Amino acid sequence: MREQRVAVVTGAGSGVGKAVALALAGDGYSVVLAGRRSALLDEVVALAQAQSGAGDRMLSVPTDVADAAAVERLFAQAVSRFGRVDLLFNNAGRGNPPGSFLDWTPQQWRDVVDVNLNGMFYCLQQAFRVMRDQSPQGGRVINNGSISAHTPRPNSAAYTSTKHAVMGLTKTASLDGRQYNIAVGQIDIGNAMTDLASRMAKGVPQANGEIAVEPLMDVNIVAQSVLYMANLPLEANVLFHTVMATKMPFVGRG
Repeated sequence: MREQRVAVVTGAGSGVGKAVALALAGDGYSVVLAGRRSALLDEVVALAQAQSGAGDRMLSVPTDVADAAAVERLFAQAVSRFGRVDLLFNNAGRGNPPGSFLDWTPQQWRDVVDVNLNGMFYCLQQAFRVMRDQSPQGGRVINNGSISAHTPRPNSAAYTSTKHAVMGLTKTASLDGRQYNIAVGQIDIGNAMTDLASRMAKGVPQANGEIAVEPLMDVNIVAQSVLYMANLPLEANVLFHTVMATKMPFVGRG
């Protein structure tokens, strides 16, 4: 039987975060669930209990990752309950404000940056501090990037800019983590079926201005990809992993 492995999952109440939290719990991890809505986190705990009897290995910590103090409390509670942190799935994020970017307010721009970039940094910083100081030292961080970290969609300046920044954060953190035995990688997801991506099935703007329906894939495929990355020995790292609906319009000319 494996020794206890402890994971922190942000944005765990829905979508990719929920699917990953359940997959980790099913694989034997103790999982700390972070998200803004406590009711959704409690639903994930109940579902984990029903699926794999893992409810007693789950801890819900309502957290706004844009609040650095709240993130510090999140990791303090994780260590207090489970003693260490072996994995951070740095997942919490939000999409673009509605409408044209020409009409966005400064606050709408900041709201996206605060979650997608600042929040991801706060979580990574706290994870590094815990992983540096624990014994045995080390751990793994998996940042949720996006295909937008490589290629933008029309009118996606806020989301795309932050996901490009996440790629830089992944690269620098993977370098800075070496001395502490911390592996840092990134998963870039294309068209997983979640509430955030459900609009793809109704049609979304393409590069040529047309509206087109795009293929989607089961979000549990993403969860299995994260589980693969998470379970590598710390001597190995997937720096960037792209998982996408096979027929989505990502590769090629739009």
